[in-house]
Amino acid sequence: MTATPIPRTLALTVYGDLAVSEIAKPPASRKPVITRWIPEERAAEAYRRLRRLLDEGRQAYVVCPLIEESETSVARAAEQEADRLRRAELRGFRIGCLHGRLRTADRRELMQRFKARELDVLVATTVIEVGVDVPNATVMIVQEADRFGLAQLHQLRGRVGRGAEQSYTLLISRAKEELTDSARERLEALVESTDGFELAERDLEIRGEGQLFGTRQAGLSDLKFTKLRADRPLLEQAREAAAELVDAPLYVDPAEAPIAP
Repeated sequence: MTATPIPRTLALTVYGDLAVSEIAKPPASRKPVITRWIPEERAAEAYRRLRRLLDEGRQAYVVCPLIEESETSVARAAEQEADRLRRAELRGFRIGCLHGRLRTADRRELMQRFKARELDVLVATTVIEVGVDVPNATVMIVQEADRFGLAQLHQLRGRVGRGAEQSYTLLISRAKEELTDSARERLEALVESTDGFELAERDLEIRGEGQLFGTRQAGLSDLKFTKLRADRPLLEQAREAAAELVDAPLYVDPAEAPIAP
């Protein structure tokens, strides 16, 4: 069960190794999250918009990227960003900082304070990617969004839009001309769609499906001639033909075979 399947998982469904069951519609009371891509030179615009929504009583997340592999470094970067926002763009608002270096009890206490509206903004690492449900949190700013994968960005966006109010996700990245083609494609895909199934297929297309026999979850596939997304109709025909063969006898005596018209 997954909200955003990794490319290799999605690819395995083609081979009949996984069954697919879809929950295609969100709860009726929820509105699609409005997503905007903002280059870093216009980041002040994102924070001005955030201040207006905070003044209206809403809450928000600010997500810091994984810059280094060290969890300690990531936690320190999140704390430094929280301190900076308290002094600068979000001065006057109540800001908490959540990261993986906190003890479990401290993380739970911080989340309880956020749910109780004792905090206006939660500056966090990707520890909030799953399992966080605060309906009054309607804004998410993702800093250096080009560093995140498409599936991860979609998971993060799922932390807002959990109530009846309109919600927003603002993706701040480096200047567009500094980004790789893959990074631009990921951000464009997220702005264009809130459909997890569509985004999973775009992710498959951008990253590749990885190995069928092996552990690599993305990159070039073992297949030499086919592209799973582009050749989907042909693959579905092949699966239907394979299913018919499985149900057929393993051996047919040529003398008993029907004569073709």
